[in-house]
Amino acid sequence: MRKSIATVSLSGPLSEKLTAIATAGFDGVEIFENDLLGAPLSPEEVRLRCADLGLGIDLYQPFRDFEAVPADVLARNLRRAERKFAVMERLGADLLLVCSSVAPDAVDDDALAAEQLRLLADRAADHGIRIAYEALAWGRHVSTYDHAWRIVEQADHPALGTCLDSFHILSRGSDPKGIADIPGEKIFFLQLADAPLMAMDVLQWSRHYRCFPGQGGFDLAPLVAATVRAGYQGPLSLEVFNDVFRQAGAASTAVDALRSLLLLEESAGLSALPAAPAPSGFAFAELTAADTEPVRGVLDALGFAHTARHTWKPVELWEQGDARILLNTGVSGRRQGPALTAVGVETPAPDRAARRAEAVLAPVVPRRRAPSDAPLDAVAAPDGTEVFFCRTGQPDHPSWTGDFTDVPPRARPGEQPGEQPGEQGEPAGIVRHIDHIALTQPWHQFDEASLFHRGVLGLEADGSLDLADPYGLVRSRAVASPDGGVRIVLNIAPAPDADGARLQHIALATDDIVGAARRVRERGAGLLPIPANYYDDLDARYELEPEHLATLAELGILYDRDENGEFLHCYTVTVGRVFFELVQRTGGYRGYGAQNAAVRLAAQHLHQH
Repeated sequence: MRKSIATVSLSGPLSEKLTAIATAGFDGVEIFENDLLGAPLSPEEVRLRCADLGLGIDLYQPFRDFEAVPADVLARNLRRAERKFAVMERLGADLLLVCSSVAPDAVDDDALAAEQLRLLADRAADHGIRIAYEALAWGRHVSTYDHAWRIVEQADHPALGTCLDSFHILSRGSDPKGIADIPGEKIFFLQLADAPLMAMDVLQWSRHYRCFPGQGGFDLAPLVAATVRAGYQGPLSLEVFNDVFRQAGAASTAVDALRSLLLLEESAGLSALPAAPAPSGFAFAELTAADTEPVRGVLDALGFAHTARHTWKPVELWEQGDARILLNTGVSGRRQGPALTAVGVETPAPDRAARRAEAVLAPVVPRRRAPSDAPLDAVAAPDGTEVFFCRTGQPDHPSWTGDFTDVPPRARPGEQPGEQPGEQGEPAGIVRHIDHIALTQPWHQFDEASLFHRGVLGLEADGSLDLADPYGLVRSRAVASPDGGVRIVLNIAPAPDADGARLQHIALATDDIVGAARRVRERGAGLLPIPANYYDDLDARYELEPEHLATLAELGILYDRDENGEFLHCYTVTVGRVFFELVQRTGGYRGYGAQNAAVRLAAQHLHQH
């Protein structure tokens, strides 16, 4: 289906918005009246600009407070409409959105509303223009789509139809099944927006919190499917009022917008995108810095061994169990210390995963490759983190590990040269694999990142949480594969311009967190100290065995439990922008210890400064 977007959804002047919309790949645009009024371009120039960009002008909007008014007000409204028709002719637009009235002089009289809308449609038809009547969720007398349709049906004019808006329908809890009763040819336009589920005034909700499909709590797919089944043949169009989008860059927001429509089409059964192969785990996490010596010490204390080096890039491979960390020193001028810049995701079909990513507009990361290098596709997440599609160590696919050559093992104190870890018995607290990664997002890309990871990797999203930080709130949302093999926590930290605000971390799974924590301490790496007050509260809440509680307090291990199991976790001190977390899950616990986040954040602030 054609895809369109209202100019009000993006930031910047009208000309920049049009360029961003066309570059993203949209077919058409809704011209929001305020954008035209503030533009230095004449309507004719806007028309030519859209034509040059390959954009159709699908709608001009909005025309407000027209119907069910006294005769003298109607005369003024018709005069106003004629002026708008003249502007639309200059623009080359042939569809005008008319919102249900919120004016205090409007009366509750459907017959009068239908009569006056019919008169408006008669005038519009003389200019080759049609009218799409939309019910505002806060309309004075008409606030539901079925009510608006009854008035349109009563008016019975070929140039008058209805506009369906998902926000106005779903914010009021209306059932979209009634759309089936509207003839498809009378649905003149379909506007789409999602929104987080909130208990607040619907007007304020609409004006500030709309978002793109898939980024909120509305179930848009059944509404879209019902509209198409009714015979609607117009575009899928986005109309989003959002304070964040209005301050973010128009180019990236437009791409995010189009991605949301592609995924909505897929979920509504209207298109078939390449399927996302289910990821099974993390192949690696890559840390980048000009000087990686500090993080080497932490990895050594965690039990990792430097096992290999890339054949021609300044990249080291550190391993323990199935957990792999790459250290990349091929960056000049990075002064903030180690940063998590890339992750490898295990997938049974890397080529299909890459095709899926490109189909939903994930930017492909250009790579320098030697002829002998294994093929390794990567795309960039909204925050710039590179996501690689890997199939590690399998005979049916070249493995990225083949690009590395082994290095001689380094003996630790108490080991003989050449002795491999575990030859005298498996060490306590060995790391098994990467449990999850946490990525702190730029403040304006949180919703985009959630949709990206769901759409590209096929991950499922948990609800958004607000976590207390000493300097504000951290907004957090986890996305994970159904089996928990890939878990990514997306955060927005307070103070977005502060140097340390965008910390990232890697969580490592172990079956023995006490043994792992003791080993880290014994090898001289710092674990994040946790205040004694936390353990007093832990004792009050859970009545843990005194000896167990004392061990947790000694090592700075945090504790959580739910109906499915337990979660124990502790943290290293921060190196650059990165820290590590050791986690032990028992039973079916699938969370991340969210109730401990405030304590961890306070401890990190204290020990960073």
